[in-house]
This record gives sequence, structure tokens and C-alpha cells, in this order.
Amino acid sequence: MIKVAVDAMGGDLAPVEMVAGAVEAVNAKPGIQVLLVGQEAVVNKELSKYTYNKEQIQVVNATEVIATEEPPVNAIRKKKDSSIVVGMNLVKNKEADAFVSAGSSGAILVGGQVIVGRIKGVERPPLAPLIPTEKGVSLLIDCGANVDARPSHLVQFAQMGSIYMEHVVGIKNPRVAIVNIGAEEEKGNALVKETFPLLKACPDINFIGSIEAREIPHGGADVIVCEAFTGNVILKLYEGVGATLIHMVKQGMMATLRSKIGALLVKPALKTTLKAFDASQYGGAPLLGLKGLVVKTHGSSKRTEVRNSIIQCVTFKEQEINEKIKESLTVGNGKTEEMKE
Repeated sequence: MIKVAVDAMGGDLAPVEMVAGAVEAVNAKPGIQVLLVGQEAVVNKELSKYTYNKEQIQVVNATEVIATEEPPVNAIRKKKDSSIVVGMNLVKNKEADAFVSAGSSGAILVGGQVIVGRIKGVERPPLAPLIPTEKGVSLLIDCGANVDARPSHLVQFAQMGSIYMEHVVGIKNPRVAIVNIGAEEEKGNALVKETFPLLKACPDINFIGSIEAREIPHGGADVIVCEAFTGNVILKLYEGVGATLIHMVKQGMMATLRSKIGALLVKPALKTTLKAFDASQYGGAPLLGLKGLVVKTHGSSKRTEVRNSIIQCVTFKEQEINEKIKESLTVGNGKTEEMKE
């Protein structure tokens, strides 16, 4: 049984939505055990509202909570009994296969590297969410972990992203592109210009060149590589435009009697289309390159995103993504102990 630790106290809607998402996950997947990490009395009170297999959910007590505004490094050092630190230690000690949290992004990034630790050879772990496109989904890597990335970091992002898309999402030979302001190879800032030839020369990825932001929603690439500042801007704009368009469409359909009648006719097809562009359907953003799996979900995550993030961890574990990343780095760079021996 795959064990997933869930931060019951992290996020704007905790513990209500975190607990509800955990219950939905175990009710949907009999092969999952969820360890709800948080203040025991509070978590048990929420759990008492639901019916579920009691053997599939366990409460792990953690008395402290790391607030979003707290300095991440200090919070991880001082709050040893916080839900984030306790959950990360479960992964570190192999008592859980993964950790899911909607809590402080900074604390999760720091805790992931300091507590769980990086895979040998990984320079920087990136956050990599799946984003909906016209052709399905694409992986945006990095979206928030490494603002000051170097070219070698971006090459590793491309390698790890390709492994994730092939083995978790099921896209064979995924197309990799770097975010740029034009399709021409000579365009871009210093980072992009220096990274482009390295990606072009990388033998274990399917590099197709640059991608402009307007091509991302059309599914112009399967793995979209950038540093975290650019990636976070793309992600937030993506989410904002999507939410605004959905609101305006609904508003327009309710404007007149004629539009209301039309809305009834198109409702089934529109519902299906809008669901495909709902990012919560694809789970959270894994922090790739760690020795164990850590998944960051939105601070405003509701039960659907929590449930899907937990189920996402099962695929990650079953497909042995960390082992494949280690193998890729061994073959590509010869940096592991096995190669030295």
C-alpha cells in the first residue's frame, strides 16, 4: 500500500478541504493509505464527518503550524513539530512515500531540500505543475523554486521534465521547448541564449527550440522550460485569464432570456470543455529531483485538487520516477557513486 502524508493544516481552507480530499482519495483508491499530519483533535473532528475505511487514514500529531508570512528557513529550523516538518520527516525516514501540502511555498521548498534532500547530481529541484492546453496538458518547469537559475539547471529541468511526462502522463518522446520572445535561435536574454545550444546538444531530450507564450495554451510543447520568475508569471497569468474568461462567459450567458435558452443547449459541451481547462483536475506541482516525493498544491486548494494530488503520488511511485531521474543523471553526467566505482 502506498503511503501519502498530507499536511492537514496547510492552505487557506485547511483542515476542512485537506481532510475532505484525503477521504475522497482513499474512497476512490483502495491501494492508498493517507497519513493526515496536523493537530490531532482538530483533524479527528473533521474526519468524524465522513465515512471511509479506517485502515486507510491515520492521523499523525503535529502541534505547530507554519504560517505563510513566516521566514521559511527560520520556520523550518524552529518549528520542528509543525505539520510541514513532521510530514517531510515521514518521507525522509521512509515512513511515507510522498508528502502533499498546500502550505507555505517557501517552507516547502526549503524543507524539501534540507529535510528530504536532493538526489545526487541534481543541482536545483524545480516545481513542475501540469497546465491544461488545447491538446491535453503540458509541464511548466520551473514555476516557482529557482528564480536565479543557470543554464545547467535548465538542462536538468528539461531532462527531469521529459522523464515525468513520459512515465507519469504517458507522452512518448515529449517535445521540449524553452520559453522565449521569438522563435529564432538568436533571440532571448543571456540565460536563454546560453541555454539554447546546451538543450540542442542534449541527446536524451526531444528539443524542438523556442516557444512563445501565446503558443503554450495551444499545446506547442509538452515540456516548457524556464526559470522560476518567468514560469510563475506564466502560471499566474494563465490562471487569471482562465478564471476571468469563465466568469465572463457565464455572465454573458445569463444576460438575456435568449442567451439563457442558448446556455441550456450548450451547457453539456461547455461543461466538458471547461473541466478540461480546470487545473485542479491535474493535481499539484511535484518538486522534482528530491530523494522522496514532495507535491505543492495551491494555497486555495479544494478537495478535488487535494484528492488528485494524492492519486498523482501513486503514479509517481509506481513509475519509479526518482529511480529514472537517478539513472538519467548517471548515464548523462557520470556523477553518481556507481559510476565512480
